[in-house]
Amino acid sequence: MQMKKYRLQTEMENLKIDNQEWFKDYLRSVLESDKSYFEKADYIAYSINQIQNKIDYISNEIKELQTIKKNLTNVKEIALEITATVLAEYGIDKLEGATISSITITPQSSKSKDVVTIKDDNAVMGLGFVSFSVDMEAVEKAISSKEGLDELKEFIEVNTFKTIIPAKIKINNKRTSANTEINVDEILVIEEAA
Repeated sequence: MQMKKYRLQTEMENLKIDNQEWFKDYLRSVLESDKSYFEKADYIAYSINQIQNKIDYISNEIKELQTIKKNLTNVKEIALEITATVLAEYGIDKLEGATISSITITPQSSKSKDVVTIKDDNAVMGLGFVSFSVDMEAVEKAISSKEGLDELKEFIEVNTFKTIIPAKIKINNKRTSANTEINVDEILVIEEAA
């Protein structure tokens, strides 16, 4: 995997909701540069793809870390239980430490939770233990037709919320073999005077 970071990618990573003009100006300068149309497209797409690669990498790392955390949590619990068992075998209920105050054995305890299984639904409902609620899925399906809306309109209120989804670009990558290395040149090189 090629790990080259371009300025456009850096500008994207530093974007803020309240400060977008700098990025817009840089993007304009990329589009107005003397590079070919294809180089500009590759440069923009490559920078966005690199951010997606980072997102994917981080997602995979998070999954691995969650697995490691779960495993460590399990082995810690096992170690605590085994240590308590071994200390109890030696008749030790408390160990004083130099850097820690002490290790104590907590006594075995139990929790109980009632699980109710209904043997006769009708008998329980006949005693008044019943609840009714509106089937929202059926209502939403019914109001999609004029007849259903007419039937329900005096009993319901329909509010429409509109969410505007801004225009975005979509990167359509070419299919490449695993051995093909993508090489994109930095479009704008700013030379600083010494």
